[in-house]
Amino acid sequence: MKLSTQIIVAFTIIILLSVADSYTNYRLSLKVQHNSLYLSKSEAVIRNSNKTHRAILEMQSAVRGYLLTNDSTFLESYYTGIKKVPEFLAEQRLLIDDEMKQRMILDSINILHTYWLNYTTELIRARKESPEMYQNLLDNKLKKHVGKNINDAITQKFKRFDKIEYKTRRHHSEMLLDSLNRTRTYSLIFLSLTIVVGICSTTYIVFTITNRINSMVRVADTISKGRFTIVEDHKNDELSALASSLNIMSRRLEKNILDLENKNAELEKFAYVVSHDLKAPLRGIYNVITWIEEDLSEELSPALKNYLNIIPKRTQRMEALINGLLDYARISRKTASELVDTNTLVHEITQSIVPRKFKLEIIDLPQIFTERLKLEQVFSNLISNAVKYAKTENASIIIKCETFLNVYEFSIKDNGLGIENEYHHKIFEIFQTLREKNEVESTGIGLAIVKKIIDDQGETIHVKSKPGEGTEFTFTWRNNKTT
Repeated sequence: MKLSTQIIVAFTIIILLSVADSYTNYRLSLKVQHNSLYLSKSEAVIRNSNKTHRAILEMQSAVRGYLLTNDSTFLESYYTGIKKVPEFLAEQRLLIDDEMKQRMILDSINILHTYWLNYTTELIRARKESPEMYQNLLDNKLKKHVGKNINDAITQKFKRFDKIEYKTRRHHSEMLLDSLNRTRTYSLIFLSLTIVVGICSTTYIVFTITNRINSMVRVADTISKGRFTIVEDHKNDELSALASSLNIMSRRLEKNILDLENKNAELEKFAYVVSHDLKAPLRGIYNVITWIEEDLSEELSPALKNYLNIIPKRTQRMEALINGLLDYARISRKTASELVDTNTLVHEITQSIVPRKFKLEIIDLPQIFTERLKLEQVFSNLISNAVKYAKTENASIIIKCETFLNVYEFSIKDNGLGIENEYHHKIFEIFQTLREKNEVESTGIGLAIVKKIIDDQGETIHVKSKPGEGTEFTFTWRNNKTT
């Protein structure tokens, strides 16, 4: 499965979990809303029930007060109740909707209340207009507790109505709490699943990608070190193309390096053959000149002798150039690294190169794990260069080193003739020399060899010099030993 497909699947699962969570919460929120609305309405129903019952009780108290005292002021609450109670009952019917039991109770309360109103209306009229009729009603109805029985029945109806309402209210309260608990539970479950799926899918994808990329990085690193390995990758996704390209590159580089090594071997053989073939005629020329001088010395004019003296110098310079080219061609050869005491190495070089009359200082030279031959070539050529361009009197050479972490900075300073600023870059080019072309030791290859070695090592070299103030070459060299 491709990486893009894996990522899409992981995100799809997370999105589906989020959608399921949202849908579940939506459905539960509808139940919460429904139960909350019912409880809110239930509060209004209970308030209205209490208000209606209280109004009826106030009417009953008003009637009793009037009948006992014959004071019409008691009837104000009674007449107010006659107007308000029907309104309260109508409002209650709207609040309870289609609750049949409660609607039937309300109808029974309304009927009982109507009976009571008819009964009390007759009593009040008799109390006002006819004492005999009042006394008759008092004996036949009041004393038989007709009104009390109606009032008790109304009270029982209200209690039953409220009991039903409280029971239903309690049921909806429980449903509301259950919905809230389920909402929290489902949210926690879906959130946990989303987090687990997200972490697992991310970890899997990142782990897979990281491992495969690290394997490719390791292969690239081994390729950079000259070991041409390949990536073992049997999956079929986007990274497989990268692994395949890396393997193709590794194989091509291996083939190209092998071809280059073969070409270099052929060129080296060619260089040796050419140098041998070139040196033979040079030696022949030198021998012929020697024979002419020995056999015909008395017959040669001074001018001819001078010309004959120039020819050996030129042939010697040609031989030095050939040897320098051979040395230059052998620079790229890889040699094994070893622990090199640069202090000892430089002392050995200076003993064979630097004349005794020179003032020589060798300061703080370290031990380095590196290729001895290449470092020796660099020191030999730079020290030789310092000797060639030294002053005739009071010549001095100072060789020292400074350390910066794992990098060493060597410097070779002389008090010789110095170099013009315009030649600071040219001196590192092959065959560039500041001496006359007929001087044997000035082939113009020494500093070119130094520059090529420094570049191959990935290091740097700089020159500081002014005419008449000497020259200082500074180059860096890295410790190859890994800890």
